Amino acid sequence: MGSTALAGCEPPEYQAAMAKLYFHYSTMNAGKSTVLLQAAHNYRERGMVPYLLTAQFDNRAGDGRIASRIGIGEKADTFASDDDLFQRIAERLEAGPAACVFVDEAQFLTEAQVWQLARAVDDLHVPVMCFGLRVDFRGALFPGSATLLALADEMREVRTICHCGKKATMVVRMDADGKALRDGAQVQIGGNETYLSLCRRHWREAVGDG
Repeated sequence: MGSTALAGCEPPEYQAAMAKLYFHYSTMNAGKSTVLLQAAHNYRERGMVPYLLTAQFDNRAGDGRIASRIGIGEKADTFASDDDLFQRIAERLEAGPAACVFVDEAQFLTEAQVWQLARAVDDLHVPVMCFGLRVDFRGALFPGSATLLALADEMREVRTICHCGKKATMVVRMDADGKALRDGAQVQIGGNETYLSLCRRHWREAVGDG
């Protein structure tokens, strides 16, 4: 996990030549925001400034804030689905140096926005680290995650475990009675009261896929 948190923390002149688009993916409650915040802290310890972005409508931690379940958090700029992220990053770099861009809740990016991030890496020479869920509660890829899987230079899994001890790769959405749902909108903001990470076998059991 340490190498994941340190990825991209090279000297600025090296980053300009070696900037990459990273995708750190996970299921719910795997600690991806913790890894993001630790990596951003590592940059600051080395005298470099990170630029943090998160989804505008996910305000569980407060508006414009990335927070971890272990109690740490930081302010961040927010993005909406119609924002041009290449332009946003270009404007941020014009205002002052930023050694790396961190994007939380990257599953909510649009396909076009992932391409904009890739352009920022290629043309603005800034590393971009995206952190997000890979699949939704139905086992389907989020559009943003699917595009990141196609375009990212490097992909790394942030792991958590199912209640059986196996690696959790799926997530179920639960109703008020704790029963797994099979249908509904792909996006519904929620935490431990709504989502549970499971291995594939126990996900299939939970949703009744026999």
